[in-house]
Amino acid sequence: MESTNLTGNSDMFFKGIACSEIVEKCDGCGRIITQNDKRFCSVYPTPASKWKKGLCNFATHAKLEVPKEETGKKINPLKAAKRAAKGR
Repeated sequence: MESTNLTGNSDMFFKGIACSEIVEKCDGCGRIITQNDKRFCSVYPTPASKWKKGLCNFATHAKLEVPKEETGKKINPLKAAKRAAKGR
């Protein structure tokens, strides 16, 4: 990784793309790298934008919860969507 600082801020540059430091929600992820005592995501240049709509799809420390029925069975999201569209 190239750590040339062209703008004078705390960003790191990788192949010409500015990488921002990780956010608090990224703590514990296996994709974090450390460069000059700062922590960056090794997969995505702006980690804060990955957490805006919920769970980051690159996060190794957070799992998406699979909804279950009252009986304890897992719900197939495709079948649930079809049932909802039919009005069941």
